[in-house]
Amino acid sequence: MYPGTFDPVTLGHYDIIKRASGVSDKLVIGVLPNSAKNPWFTVEERMELIRKVTADMKNVVVESFDGLTVDFGRKIGANVIVRGLRAITDFEYELQIAQINHKLNPDIDTIFFTTSVEYSYVSSSIAKEVARYGGDITGFVPAAIIDDLYAKAKIKSRTQGGQ
Repeated sequence: MYPGTFDPVTLGHYDIIKRASGVSDKLVIGVLPNSAKNPWFTVEERMELIRKVTADMKNVVVESFDGLTVDFGRKIGANVIVRGLRAITDFEYELQIAQINHKLNPDIDTIFFTTSVEYSYVSSSIAKEVARYGGDITGFVPAAIIDDLYAKAKIKSRTQGGQ
């Protein structure tokens, strides 16, 4: 399973999803509400955005959950948590979370995928900020959801003659 907020799913997330789905029979994308963040999209909207960009990946399933990741993993029968790493600072945080998760459920391991270099600077926060001001987000999010971000930011799509 690949848990996260995905507000919105970025090209970095997509890269991890594509690679993780290639080495597993089934990949469940677990979408969290994450009360610590101020999401643009509802959980349902985020799930739909992920479904849009993964429509051709037959072994990818999108579900939502609230609570501990390991509890969700136990519920769906997962034995691996997939996490992406952009930089060494991500590793410190993700290692701590992986160790906590392993302590809570030793039957679930964490596998880290390093983000491809071309997406190492991409984050959902950056994509939203650029979209908010009508900037070009083609290098940040999958093409299938660009208009969704502009619409949420109340900006006309650049592909429809917007800013």
